[in-house]
Amino acid sequence: MSKAPNAVSCFKEGFSCSQALLSTYASQLGLDREKALRLATAFGGGMARMGETCGAVTGALMLIGLKYGRVRADDQEAKERTYGLVTEFVKRFKARNGSIVCKELLGYDLSTPEGRRLIEEKGLIPTLCPKFVKDAAEIIEEIL
Repeated sequence: MSKAPNAVSCFKEGFSCSQALLSTYASQLGLDREKALRLATAFGGGMARMGETCGAVTGALMLIGLKYGRVRADDQEAKERTYGLVTEFVKRFKARNGSIVCKELLGYDLSTPEGRRLIEEKGLIPTLCPKFVKDAAEIIEEIL
């Protein structure tokens, strides 16, 4: 059964997109929810509201790393598999949304006061971001 609705619900509760993704799936990969929420905090809003890589994307990439990432420096196979899955995730997310960059997805730059004001006035985060969280969740479920 899909957990995508849980990720969207977590986002709507007030957590960031990165927190919603990582915390929804982390426990099945051995990371408790509280640590997942803490770890993902810095990635919301395109990395600390800088408008860079979408937090739903970074949350998903952390999940790929958590499941497939290497733990030995000489494990090139794990590294290559992880990189390949990240590339596949990004390709699918871009196919659905056109970009993985927060400011491009929202149409305004979250890193500037003017951009934040316009994003808030237009209600873009509650309007657009649940779809990005849902899309990232659906894609990560296929990849994991």
